[in-house]
This record gives sequence, structure tokens and C-alpha cells, in this order.
Amino acid sequence: MTRKMTAQPHPNSPARGEPTTEPVLSEEAIDGFLGDHDPAEALRDPRLFGELAKKLAERALHAELDFHLEQEPTGNTRNGHNRKTVHTEHGSLRLDVPRDRQGSFEPQLVRPWCRRLPGFDNLVLSLFASGLSMREIRDQIADQYRVEVSAELISKITDEVHEEIQEWQGRPLQQVYSIVYLDGIWVRIRQDGAVSNKVVYLAIGVDCAGRKHILGLWLEQTEGAKFWLKVLKELQLRGVEDLLIVVTDALKGFPQAIRAVFPRALVQACIVHLLRNSLAQVSYQERKALAKALKGIYRAPSAEAGLRALEAFEQSELGLKYPAIARSWHAHWQEIVPFFSFTPSVRKMIYTTNAIESLNSCVRRAVAVRGHFPSDRAATKLIYMALRKVERKWKQPPACWQQARREVIIHFEDRFQVIPR
Repeated sequence: MTRKMTAQPHPNSPARGEPTTEPVLSEEAIDGFLGDHDPAEALRDPRLFGELAKKLAERALHAELDFHLEQEPTGNTRNGHNRKTVHTEHGSLRLDVPRDRQGSFEPQLVRPWCRRLPGFDNLVLSLFASGLSMREIRDQIADQYRVEVSAELISKITDEVHEEIQEWQGRPLQQVYSIVYLDGIWVRIRQDGAVSNKVVYLAIGVDCAGRKHILGLWLEQTEGAKFWLKVLKELQLRGVEDLLIVVTDALKGFPQAIRAVFPRALVQACIVHLLRNSLAQVSYQERKALAKALKGIYRAPSAEAGLRALEAFEQSELGLKYPAIARSWHAHWQEIVPFFSFTPSVRKMIYTTNAIESLNSCVRRAVAVRGHFPSDRAATKLIYMALRKVERKWKQPPACWQQARREVIIHFEDRFQVIPR
């Protein structure tokens, strides 16, 4: 026996907007809904939640129309309804959407041409950000939610992100960032019938309150200082006036590009990048000894002590066997020196671009299942979703920030400022 379920307002229910602890459904409504059915069986019935969602959605639509008609001064009236199928987490629902005689009513719950109730798009975008393909998203939705959706529908949902990307990429930035990490990651994209490598340029900024922000992402065919110059000018146009410390890889011409736009920036070479480049030049058996020797350079208490350690390595057996390693460290010494001006709490934050490397690893996981992308647009879409997912977890400054903050304030004096936004 199926009985009609009705939700009755509580006689002492508060006015709209006031907090309430009263149940949404009265005891009489629940009794009427269950009827002669066993409660445990009713809860296991997947139709229960779908029917409840349908009833509540249609009631909300009728309430919307009632409000709309009250605002109409021309005597507009109801005019039947249209049938519409929408997707929800409990399956597909066929809703009776009320309409008005003059055709001026546009419901907010189920907008015109909308085929999904609120929440469905977020589900699709979350799965997409995790790196699932269109087919995998479609299969997972079908398995878990018993909703059959097409790859075209999923693509349409994710394509709607592009407007958000444009707004995000052009949003105003803070005037000052205490630390900025610049790095790139290679991805494979199909272009002109062939698959080629492209660089996704990423910038992370640590504001003067210690919070991390992804400042933007850019796609380019090659990684070079010339393109980074373009990126830095874009940051400047978006409101950035000063960068205190900029951490970069060992790319040739990179420091000059940074100082061309932000001449007062302290440029720090990524020690980890230098180490990787050095270790790549020796055999596997020699790497442990080389790593130990180089550690004496970047862990020295001062720049003078670090330079003496570098000169000692240069005359060592490994240094004489691989002279290119010492030459590389000498070539970047001007960008290594700033590192020695700080105590370990700040050094921990600026000796490497690992802050952005960890972000890159999240992006790599998301793109790994794709192999390559059909276009720049598809790559940008997925990478942005992955970045957004990571950035939402950045709520608090790192534990070492308070000590680092005091040093940065002393080092940069009046340039350090917290700008409320």
C-alpha cells in the first residue's frame, strides 16, 4: 500500500531565517509515509529517496511559482506543467515543472535547459579533477548512482569551467608576496596531428600572512626565461608591486627576467634542482659520495664557508673527475648566496621549489591516466581542476612561518606588509 507523504509545518515553527531544531517532517507525515511497511524494508528501498526528492523538488517549484505570481501585477496565472527528466544522486527523476500563462516564470531550482539538480555538477567536476576520463566518470556514476549520462553531457559540465578559469586567471592579486615559487611541468598535447611536449608554467605565492596561493597557470611550447618574463609582467599588471623572495630552478636567464620586472626581488636558486643536475652527471655508485660532498656546501653556516666548501670540492677527486659540477655551482653562486642570510626556519622554505613540486606531483597524478591531451583547452581544464582541489586544502600557514616571518620582516623592513583583501 502506498500512501501520500505530506510535510506539515510545525505550528510553532520560527520565521524564515531563524534557527530551528524542529524536525523537517512531522510524526504524522512519517507515519503516513510508512503505512503498513516495515521501516527497515522501506529504508532499503532505493525508490524511497528518489520519491522523496521528487516530492520535495515539485513542492519547491510550486512555491517558486506562487512567489512569482505574487510579484506579477498583471494577473498572471498558472497554466499546467511540463514534464522534465533531471539527474540526481538517487537516480533520474521525472518532475512536473509548473508553468505560468504568460511564460515569464523561470524556476531557480531547475533552470531552463538544466538536466541536473544541484550537486550533480560538483560530483562530475570532483571526479574529473581526480583524473578520471569521461568514460570512467560515466561508468562510476552509472555504478554508484544508477544514472545513465552521456560523455557529451559530462564534457558539457566540465567545459563550463572555462569561464571560471578565465576569471581566475585574470583576478587581481595582492600587492606584495613574501615568497614566490616559479616552476614548470611537462605535459603531452596533440597539435596539428602530432603529439608534442608542452610546459605548464605554475606560480605559487606566499602572502605576508603566510598563506599559499596559486597565482596562475600558463601553457607554452618550451620552457624559457623569455616566457617567464611574460608571466612576470602579467602578474605585475594584475596588481603585484613587489616580490620579496623568488625561488626558481637553474634555468639560464631566469634571474635576469625576474629582476627586469621586479628589480628589488631577492632571487634564490632551487638547491634541489642544482643537486639533481649534479647527481645526473655521475654514475649511480658515486651519487652517495657526491651528495655528501655537496651537502657541505649548502649546509654551511655562511656564504663564505659555503664558498670555501665549494672550492674544496672543486679540488677533490670527484670535483676533478666531474669539473662541470663545480662550474655549474659557481655559475649560480649569486643566486645561492641569499640562502645563507637566513636561519634554518627560513632556509627550509626557500632552499627548494618543493612547495610547487608537491603541487606538480598532484597534477602529474591527474594527467597520468590521460597519456596525452587532445588540445591545450583540455589540458588547461584538467590541470585547473586539480589545482583548485589542492588549493582548497591550504588553509593555514606552515608551522615554521612565525619564526620565518620575524626574519623576513627584519630583512626586508618596510617592504613586508600584510594587505587586507
